[in-house]
Amino acid sequence: MLKTIRILFLLVVIITASTMIVTAADNSRIDVIRADGVINPVLVDYIERGINQAEEDNAIACIIQLDTPGGLDTSMRDIVQDIVSARIPIVVYVSPSGARSASAGVFITMAAHVAAMASNTAIGAAHPVSIGTEGEEAMSETMEEKVVNDAAAYIRSIAEAHGRNMEWAEKAVRESVSATEQEALELNVIDMVAPDLDSLISQLDGRQVTMLDGSIITLQTEGSTINYIEMNTMEDLLYAISDPNIAYILLSLATLGIMAEIFNPGLIFPGVIGGICGLLAFYSLGMLPVNYAGILLVILAFGLFIAEAFTASFGLFTAGGIISLVIGSLILFKGGPLFQVSPWLIAVITVIIFLISAFVIGSIIRTHRRQVTTGKEELIGKTALVKVTLKPEGIVLFRGERWLATSEQGNVKPGETVVINKVDGLKLYVSKLDK
Repeated sequence: MLKTIRILFLLVVIITASTMIVTAADNSRIDVIRADGVINPVLVDYIERGINQAEEDNAIACIIQLDTPGGLDTSMRDIVQDIVSARIPIVVYVSPSGARSASAGVFITMAAHVAAMASNTAIGAAHPVSIGTEGEEAMSETMEEKVVNDAAAYIRSIAEAHGRNMEWAEKAVRESVSATEQEALELNVIDMVAPDLDSLISQLDGRQVTMLDGSIITLQTEGSTINYIEMNTMEDLLYAISDPNIAYILLSLATLGIMAEIFNPGLIFPGVIGGICGLLAFYSLGMLPVNYAGILLVILAFGLFIAEAFTASFGLFTAGGIISLVIGSLILFKGGPLFQVSPWLIAVITVIIFLISAFVIGSIIRTHRRQVTTGKEELIGKTALVKVTLKPEGIVLFRGERWLATSEQGNVKPGETVVINKVDGLKLYVSKLDK
């Protein structure tokens, strides 16, 4: 009995020790999120999920590897709030070499508890027009001034909260200034420069950061393991289709599929594909700063293409549709060059639509020029096979049907071929086929 108790006690000690070792291992982990691309709602969800997972797993810190040309103002503010309210230190690391933190990325970088950059990287150019607010070229001066002032105040507040250069931050918004990693370090825009992730983790060791509640955390990163939190399959898909060019392609495929189904009812496949692409396109458009006038022009264009197939305009509807499609495509998105559809893509889609429309118009013209093929007129000029001798009346076979026929050129024997010259009720008037 005593021996059994000792064994059980030993097992409890071993299990407890193993649990402590695993816990210690978990507590020495650093989670890494890779934010590469335009700042949009899909990236917001991914970063938020990554930070929450790092907090739940008691990670030492969470590193956001950032490489972005900018993005949407609302999405940027959501990410800043996630960073500021995080329960663990958040490190924003502009990397790899050649990366940039532009526009909305400047706000995110400066909101981090620790801001770092890799070699040969850049930060800056945070003017609101390129962030993707309500900005368009037609923005009034008064509205632009309000947007710029709001962004300047916001970035000054972020910089001040972390003891960073507020004057430079404001210039990044008002004057679109930029800086290299060494210039940013000298100007107190960032906290450190690290050539790679291992070097960054080494420099973080022993650094103190102040959290939102005023508590101070000393980072113990030496010997910690790195855990990458990647986008899941659905996030990858949604992030891919939130690109303006992909959204435009999906919208075009949706309309082409629906047009094909309308022109050829019962094909099913084009309609199904068009419907799926349409749903994905609507989601994608919801992630982007859409110009509704552009959407209406694109819809009008495809409406004109469909009308061409049912109306004998001989190209007028198609010409109007092409013009509407090109203009609508060019103004489909707002928010600066970051959200513009490639002119080459617009050209390719326009050419494809033109070729399809030309084929449809050609078919319509050929149909109008074709001999009438309905009623009695269809029989004139056609040939029939004599079944019962024409003396001059007899029976002929035409398209599997037996007709009463009268020969206009004397008797005709069975098996000979005759030409239909006239139709009178249910009687055909025929003549011998010239050989």
